Amino acid sequence: MPLPDLDGEARRIAVLGAGSWGTTFAKVLADAGSDVMLWARRREVAQEITESHRNSDYLPGINLPRTLRAHDSLEKVLDGADQVYLSVPSQSLRTNLHSIRDIVPPHVPVVSLMKGVERGTGLRMSEVIRSELGIEDDRIAVISGPNLALEIAKREPTAAVVSSVSAETARQVAGAATNEYFRSFVNSDVIGTEFGGVLKNLIAVAVGIADGVGYGENTKASIITRGLVELTHFAVAFGARPETMSGLAGLGDLIATCESPLSRNNTAGRLLGQGYAFTEVIAQMNQTAEGLASVGPILELAGQRGVSMPIVSQVAQVLDGTLDPRELAPHLATDSDEPQGE
Repeated sequence: MPLPDLDGEARRIAVLGAGSWGTTFAKVLADAGSDVMLWARRREVAQEITESHRNSDYLPGINLPRTLRAHDSLEKVLDGADQVYLSVPSQSLRTNLHSIRDIVPPHVPVVSLMKGVERGTGLRMSEVIRSELGIEDDRIAVISGPNLALEIAKREPTAAVVSSVSAETARQVAGAATNEYFRSFVNSDVIGTEFGGVLKNLIAVAVGIADGVGYGENTKASIITRGLVELTHFAVAFGARPETMSGLAGLGDLIATCESPLSRNNTAGRLLGQGYAFTEVIAQMNQTAEGLASVGPILELAGQRGVSMPIVSQVAQVLDGTLDPRELAPHLATDSDEPQGE
């Protein structure tokens, strides 16, 4: 049954972005009982979702709920929405927000499903939302966790965390995003939740590179473990709570993204490890691998706070062609040859 809003009617939710993650999360929300309208940039995608209950470009073989509809008109999708979810490429978020700033319903939560930082500014997605829409932090929430789209679309049990400075906003969003196969927890550490989602992508690229080269489980486990240290140091330097990095948005997301062939960032790294150039990897990827776009901005931010990120630095060198992928592993743990404490 549809979940009621305060007036006893079904909660009306708008999701912007009909890629694999946007469509999957729209399915999660619809399966939780909400009336969901999904915005698709291409009209033919919107029509397929509404009429055939499929999105064959991004979720082949997945049947979508009949309560999930789509349209290519932003005005139609946003009209009357009680919550707005954003799932567009991080580097185009500001442009998309500029298009909707005058039609986003007032006073409703705006939720980021994205995992990236903006090139040029280094802003997290919640910061871009706040600055472009001109809304207060207590209306903004972010969602992160070990959330591989295809597995969730198949209704495999998983969990995520909803983070907002407002406990009430987090509660409302988590309530809408909880069903029999998807459970949403809450926290108030927006910085840690967002940076966990960004940084694990970069470590996943490194693991993919090692996999593509042909290295085994020891190498990959070492990258994951030292990567967790690296991302924790970075996030804490920017005000995150260290315990967040041991939770769903940190370690949980890191494991799923590094280990699964469904991970776009792992796939991109594997192609790099197999010898493909950066431009060739981009050409082969049907969807955005956010980690590739975030390497530069993250290293710039790390430099500002004096945070050492040897793994991410090695990934950057592979991306720009100055490091052979086979040489990544010997440098994965430290910037120094001197023995160091773990």
